Amino acid sequence: MLRLVIPKGSLERATLQLFEDADLPVRRSSEVEYKARIDDPRVAEVRVLRPQEIGRYVEQGLFDLGITGRDWVQEPDADVVELTELRYAKATDRNVRVVLAVAADSPWTCAADLPPGVRVQTEYPQLTARFLAGKGVDARVSMSYGATEAKIPEIADAIVDMTETGRALRAAGLKIIDEILVSDTVLIANRESYADPEKRKAMEQLMVLLTGALEARGRVLVKLNVDEANLQAVIDLLPALKAPTVSKLWGQDAYAVETVVAKAMINTLIPALVDAGATGIVELPISKIVA
Repeated sequence: MLRLVIPKGSLERATLQLFEDADLPVRRSSEVEYKARIDDPRVAEVRVLRPQEIGRYVEQGLFDLGITGRDWVQEPDADVVELTELRYAKATDRNVRVVLAVAADSPWTCAADLPPGVRVQTEYPQLTARFLAGKGVDARVSMSYGATEAKIPEIADAIVDMTETGRALRAAGLKIIDEILVSDTVLIANRESYADPEKRKAMEQLMVLLTGALEARGRVLVKLNVDEANLQAVIDLLPALKAPTVSKLWGQDAYAVETVVAKAMINTLIPALVDAGATGIVELPISKIVA
């Protein structure tokens, strides 16, 4: 039913792992194969292509559904439906940003300071040209094919590049003077396909599986028993998505309690629960959480 395209390159391994976790494993004959399959009746075809192309291809209707960075949707100004963010590709909680940078000793402090004819190098020429035009800057924007931060001052007066921490830019003697875009990995759909009720339902079902797998990452299910006298003390220790589930044990003045907690806190939580009177504590892995 759905023609799906997923990103090759830096996002590839993390994307394949997400689909595996969502019980939608992507099968292909080799790691360099561009054609793949998912053994699911909702997915008719899978391709693995460069993320730079995906927004444009989904807009054109070559694919119904795709995953790429928001920067590669905005760069070609692709007219697609953004279904949801899929925050699985980042090593930290910092936002990945597309920024405008200049030499650290430059007097320019924002995009509007750039003079007419300013030379700008970037991997995002269309996005950059639109942004600077919106700031009233008449710039000479050129395509950069890598090592963009090294282009100042001989080749460029300013650059537009992606950064998470800004460390590489600072190391190159640059400073950020403006932010163009905050970019996350996004699930996008072709507008015509999304308007089809049957295809839209299939898209939404796949989205539930993917986001449910993401929500479960770093979380575990904790189940325990506790006497009535210690119930409140145990409840006070438990964080939860909404509220812990508490059930009366048959024939006893005690309760069964279960909740979802962050895996990172389990090593301190379990001893604290024991100290509070909990017994029969069980920690279980979670594959999906669908709120």
